[in-house]
Amino acid sequence: MYALLACVWLGVVYAAPQGRADEPIAIISQTNNISPEGNYDWSYETANSIKAQETGTLKKTNDPENPEVIVAQGSYAYTDKEGNQISLQYVADDEGGFQPQGAHLPTPPPIPADIQRALDWIASQPAKAERGRK
Repeated sequence: MYALLACVWLGVVYAAPQGRADEPIAIISQTNNISPEGNYDWSYETANSIKAQETGTLKKTNDPENPEVIVAQGSYAYTDKEGNQISLQYVADDEGGFQPQGAHLPTPPPIPADIQRALDWIASQPAKAERGRK
């Protein structure tokens, strides 16, 4: 799971604009630590202001098929082609899945009040199986 998350996020970060293709971009700093217990952390910063970091912690579960999972949290930041600073923070675990947060991410429009009342009413009704028992 760690390898998959790391590859996905490195791919996203490296997809950011990085100047001319023939210019190598210097790595200013880089860390990569893996503990025998299964925890890890990595980070890097490049000369063109790309920054990324992630921490992973091994967690026990109640699932016999997957008794241990990695809970990851991290962030990355870069400047897009228009000069906007893009920054994303995320958590990924077995309960909530991947949960990104960033000002650049789209958000759904608010639900109109009439629609919300209808949804609340539907949710308050008994399930179909329960209605058949009455």
